[in-house]
Amino acid sequence: MSSKFFTNTEGNTLFDKFKGIVQGMPNFYSFHAVVGFFRSSGYFELRKELKDIEKIQILIGINIDDIFRKHNRAMLMFGNHEEAKSIYNHDFIEDVKNAGYSAEIEDGILQLCEDLQNGKVEMKIHATKNLHAKFYLCLPEDHTSHSGGCVIMGSSNISESGLGLTRPPRYELNVEIRDYDDVAFCKKEFDALWNQSISLTLQDIDKAKEKTHLGYPPTPYELYIKVLIDSFGNQVEDDFSISLPDGFTDLVYQKDAEIQGFQMLKDHNGFFLADVVGLGKTVVAARIAKRFVEANGRNTSILIVYPPALELNWKGTFRQFGLTKKTQFVSNGSLSYILEGKQNYKDKEEFDLVIVDEAHGFRSDVTNRYDELQRICKACRPKGGLIPGKQKKVILLSATPLNNRPEDLFNLILLFQDKNRSTIDGISNLQTFFSPLNADYKEAMKERGVKKNTDQIDKIYEEIRSRVLDKITVRRTRNNIWKHEEYRKDLTSQKVQFPDILPPKDLTYQLGEGLHELFYNTLTSLTGEIHYARYCAVEYLKEEKRKGSTSPKNIGANLKGIYRVFMVKRLESSFFAFRRSLDTFIRITRDMIEMFDKNKIIVAPDLRIKELQAKGMELDEIINYAVNKGFEKSDILFAADDFIEKDGKN
Repeated sequence: MSSKFFTNTEGNTLFDKFKGIVQGMPNFYSFHAVVGFFRSSGYFELRKELKDIEKIQILIGINIDDIFRKHNRAMLMFGNHEEAKSIYNHDFIEDVKNAGYSAEIEDGILQLCEDLQNGKVEMKIHATKNLHAKFYLCLPEDHTSHSGGCVIMGSSNISESGLGLTRPPRYELNVEIRDYDDVAFCKKEFDALWNQSISLTLQDIDKAKEKTHLGYPPTPYELYIKVLIDSFGNQVEDDFSISLPDGFTDLVYQKDAEIQGFQMLKDHNGFFLADVVGLGKTVVAARIAKRFVEANGRNTSILIVYPPALELNWKGTFRQFGLTKKTQFVSNGSLSYILEGKQNYKDKEEFDLVIVDEAHGFRSDVTNRYDELQRICKACRPKGGLIPGKQKKVILLSATPLNNRPEDLFNLILLFQDKNRSTIDGISNLQTFFSPLNADYKEAMKERGVKKNTDQIDKIYEEIRSRVLDKITVRRTRNNIWKHEEYRKDLTSQKVQFPDILPPKDLTYQLGEGLHELFYNTLTSLTGEIHYARYCAVEYLKEEKRKGSTSPKNIGANLKGIYRVFMVKRLESSFFAFRRSLDTFIRITRDMIEMFDKNKIIVAPDLRIKELQAKGMELDEIINYAVNKGFEKSDILFAADDFIEKDGKN
């Protein structure tokens, strides 16, 4: 049921309403507001939506009850213009002081100064005790009964909480009215109040600004402290420590990653753990998880999403850290079990922390498993915990966070961030930030060999790294660790060494007579003539048999591409390696043919069917094995006529 009322609940906020009006009212010319309170943080967010509006007028009341009560003791009536400005300036100064180092509020104040200077915005203060109204007019240049326009009335001021931008949002009650007579009446009232009020000028703001840190140039030391706080937050004085299991070394660089990552979880609901291979990402993730459990409470629940090959590593590490009872593990191809309530998995809402290994495998938002992971990560945790907020915390592990398109990075960040309301300093709207970069990247990639395009791509990645990734990523290389004096001493004292990686050597060899032609004929067969049909079974499943797989053609194409590259690499490695791989390829293809001949085709990537067949297990044994593992027989076992032949016939 639709309603003219809205309460600042999710998707139904005053801010959302203003965005809708801006987008849906092509002749939107002027914006007029009467509010009791005005906060720079709220103005900054609203101003970005009103950037194309020609005329903005804001009439501010003040906290009149307290002020009147104070002056009434002296038998004074409130109406002094200078005192009204003085009170507003006091509120302005408190706004700046309470902002601490919030870039959003500083930007909002500087934007307000610029708007007042160039005449984009007019502001006035109403200096009487009886102005309690709050309403907003959105009008065309010539407001008539046929030209549209509306008024919003209710309890919301121009502030983050009034606009519904705080989390959780504060309850407000507002109503939108579009009737011409009602809107015209409110415009008449606004004009009357406006004429009674006193103007607030840039000079007034400048006087107040001089009494804050915005009014004087900071010293080098103050700049240094601000950089530390912006870069490291509360971790500068973090003295929390956990007891490590027997056999684990308390390395300083891992502890620092734990501190930094935990702070990012609290500030941004997630982050990338992107240390290079060999620095112990699994251990760091376990340390953060341990700390999260202690901070959030005993009812905390964790989900680990892992590649099948790393199952034992994750389960073993979390068992040693004493986290097994609070953790459930799922392979990255079986997320549907959680969404469908299979194999005793908890409901998606029950998890407080989600850790995703090899997260770059979820970079494409058109895949079914990205959709599944996002549904899990974005499901609110209704019970919450001692750490406030309903949104899950997410750790994405990847040694190659930047080896992705800007669009891929955007998709991964959305697993823990709201695209329209980012918590990342300086980036309030991720979609607005990434959209032009995605377009520039696609254009530059059309001619990758051209140097200017290569430079453009580097520039795009540098902007993403400096403005976004640096604030939500923990990443160190072995070289970074070894060059850090404290880390190096710690490693040396505990006799930990990183192996020296020698630079690659160029080895050129000549193929003998006759071998040259054989090599390139084989290469041609691998890359063009062999279809790798063994890996395309799911592509030819009939629509009704796909069990929720939304992109079987993409799956088949990806698998074919992976195996094609693998075979070429084996050929280039050595003829012996290639012969072994070719034998394996022939065997698994024959095994697939055998399944079709016996009318029992098993499709279950998590079971590693090829390996089970290589061990000599019969098809019925494999089916029983799968059922014992918790698989539904109908989900993994298919008949030959469940597939479509390449020519379209059954």
